[in-house]
Amino acid sequence: MALISVIDYEMGNLHSVCKGLEKAGASPKITSSAKDLELADAIVLPGVGAFDPAVQHLRERGLEEPIKAVIASGKPFLGICLGLQILFESSEEGKEPGLGILPGKVRRFRPEPDLTIPHMGWNQLELTQPKCLLWEYLSTRPWVYFVHSYYVDPTEPEIRTATVTHGSQTVTAAVARDNLMAVQFHPEKSANVGLQILSNFVSQVREQIAA
Repeated sequence: MALISVIDYEMGNLHSVCKGLEKAGASPKITSSAKDLELADAIVLPGVGAFDPAVQHLRERGLEEPIKAVIASGKPFLGICLGLQILFESSEEGKEPGLGILPGKVRRFRPEPDLTIPHMGWNQLELTQPKCLLWEYLSTRPWVYFVHSYYVDPTEPEIRTATVTHGSQTVTAAVARDNLMAVQFHPEKSANVGLQILSNFVSQVREQIAA
């Protein structure tokens, strides 16, 4: 069974993520240990809250370099919500530098008449790279659950694998580059679609273990 380290830095709904991974057939382990990240078959970085405290908590735990190392090693990695945003260089939400693993910035939704911020609830993905392995067995415009006021703006548009439209603004909802995948929405709150996405991730982990 695939051993997946779920990073604990006091900023994530860890138990919901772990339940989703268990249903997907993995063995999740909540940890803040760099050694556990090294030993795991894959890594999940969840996140809920504000950008600056998130990167501060990771750095206080000495996890920034281990996260970069496991991604560079080719190990499957999945970021969720804030765990997507802190992979980028900076955020309009705060002053702290992000991890800088992906080039680009985190931006706030522009105010519009009748636009609700945060963007909260169910919305449809537009799959810009339908062959992305996370999207296997999904419909062309699947419904998933969002809670966010900020979105990532990648410098490299080719890493964008899905978008979502809120008001008149179409923004990045997911990215992927090699072994790194990250989503703005919450798969663990997205019912059967979310479980399928987590199952697709776990399947990739199993394939890498078997290779």
